[in-house]
Amino acid sequence: MQGPSVHTSDRPLLDSDKRSNRLIPEEYHDLLASTALAHIATIGAHGEPQSTPVWFGWDGTYIRFSQTKRQQKYRNLLRDPRVALSIVDPLNPYRYLEVRGTVVAFDDDPDRSFVDSMARKYLGVDRYPWHREGDEHVAIVILPQHTSQMG
Repeated sequence: MQGPSVHTSDRPLLDSDKRSNRLIPEEYHDLLASTALAHIATIGAHGEPQSTPVWFGWDGTYIRFSQTKRQQKYRNLLRDPRVALSIVDPLNPYRYLEVRGTVVAFDDDPDRSFVDSMARKYLGVDRYPWHREGDEHVAIVILPQHTSQMG
């Protein structure tokens, strides 16, 4: 299965997209604004789970994270756009937010504006410091469809 390749800026905000903000209880919005890492889980080519911690951003509707086109997580999501992520409160390890959803866009990031914005959020620097020549950065856009939480 090939995932969607439309950019979010090219498609209208659907009513179902607008509802995603209401899925996440307001008392957990602080986790989405924090510098906690999100552990993103995808499904590998042979059905195996694959989970890695990533920097992420949230705009009130979508959750975004950056990958390069050479990374396994990017290839997993092209094949199967289902995703789960969890964010643990850095101040209380018994408080967390889990989000399940679908990737709705793979936005090319050739000028690295998205990954640079994540470097500002997480490192306090203007440019992502680990870019390698030839890296093709992509902002992966998740539409939340279900949440659970504790704490």
